[in-house]
Amino acid sequence: MGFSGILLATTACQSSTDQITINVKNPAEVARKMATVELNADDFRSLIDQYGAEKLALIDESGKVLLSQWVDLDSDQKMDQWLFQVNLAAGQEAQYSVRPLAEGEEPASSEQQTFSRFVPERTDDYTWENDRVAFRTYGPDAQRRIEQKLPDGTLSSGMDCWLKRVDYPIIDKWYKENDEKKGAYHIDTGEGHDPYHVGSSRGIGGTGLWANDSLYTSRNFVSYKRIAVGPIRTLFELTYAPWEANGQMVSEVKTISLDLGSNMTHHVSTFHSDQKIPNITTGITLHNKEGQVMLNDEAGIYRYWEPMDKSELGLGIVISPDQVQKSIDHRVDYRDGSQLLVLASPSDGSISYYAGFGWKKSGQYSSVAEWDAYLRDFSQSLQNPLVVSIK
Repeated sequence: MGFSGILLATTACQSSTDQITINVKNPAEVARKMATVELNADDFRSLIDQYGAEKLALIDESGKVLLSQWVDLDSDQKMDQWLFQVNLAAGQEAQYSVRPLAEGEEPASSEQQTFSRFVPERTDDYTWENDRVAFRTYGPDAQRRIEQKLPDGTLSSGMDCWLKRVDYPIIDKWYKENDEKKGAYHIDTGEGHDPYHVGSSRGIGGTGLWANDSLYTSRNFVSYKRIAVGPIRTLFELTYAPWEANGQMVSEVKTISLDLGSNMTHHVSTFHSDQKIPNITTGITLHNKEGQVMLNDEAGIYRYWEPMDKSELGLGIVISPDQVQKSIDHRVDYRDGSQLLVLASPSDGSISYYAGFGWKKSGQYSSVAEWDAYLRDFSQSLQNPLVVSIK
C-alpha cells in the first residue's frame, strides 16, 4: 500500500514535502516484539519547526497512529530522538509514515508505561519500571544512615529487583503503601512484591572492578539525572563518588534505560581513572547458592535460575561477546559474596550490557528453558539490530 494516499487523505492541508516514509527491517532470525526504533530528530527538523514535535504522528500501514516518544538527551530543550515500537517477524520489513495530527486528532496513548523517579520518601532510592519488571538502587542518604548507625539505611551500589505481576505501574502505589505501613511492599497482595535481597552484592547488574581475586565496588550513588520518563523508554543517569580499587582510584557514571515490553534494563557503565582500567565487572548475586548457573562467553549470555519465595526467578546478563574477557562462578562462605561475575573490556572507559529478570509467578516464564530461550533471542536481536531507512 502506498503511503502518499494515506497522508493526503488524512491531512488535506499537508504538502508533498511533508511526506516521509520510514522503512524498518528485522534482519534477525527471531521475531521482534515491541522492538524500539530510534529515529534521529534532525531528520524531521523541518516538520518540527513547522508543526511542533508534539503535533507529529507516526502511522502504520493500516493508518493507525502509533505510540511514540520524543527524547531530549542533553536537556537543551531541543528534541534529539523520536522513539516508536514495531512488531516484526524474522526477516520481515514494514513501512511507516509521518504526518501532522489532524485537527481534533489525539496522539496515541497507553496504560502500559515506563517510569522512573527519585524516591525521597523512602530514604533516597532511585527506582524504575515498565509493564513487566521493576528495579531500584540506593542513594547517599541511605548510605549516611548506615554510616551513622541510623535506621532505614542501605549501603549498596547493587541493583534490586521488584517482582511485579501486573502490567500497570506500581512504583508510586507500593511506596505509598509502604509509607502507610512499613514493609508493605514485601508482602504480595496480588500485584507482586520485593523478596529479593541485594545487600553488598551486585544484585542484578551492579558493577565493580575485579583485581587479585576480589571485587572492588563503589558505595551508593551520589547524584542522579532523570532524562526521560516514558511511555516507551525511561532514561536516567547515576553518578558515583571515587573509590579505591586495588590501589587505583576510579569513579563511575551509569546511564540506565528500560523500554516498554522488555525484561532487560540497558546499562552503559563508564569508569574514570588516571590509570588504565583493566576491566569493568558486572554480576548477579547467587544468594544462598541454591540455583542453576549458566555461563556462555561465546554468546555473551549469563543466567541464574533460583528458588525465590515459593516460586522461581530467572536472572540474566546479555553483553556483546566482543567485550567479554571471562566469566566467573565465584562462590565464598560469607554473606553476599557469592556471585556470577562477567569481566568486560571497556572501550573509552565504558561497557554496554543488559541485565534483567523473569519471575515465574508473573506468568511470563514458566521454566528455566523458557528463560534461556528469551535470553538467546534477546542476544540474537542485539547482534542483528533493526535496519531503518528514511525517505
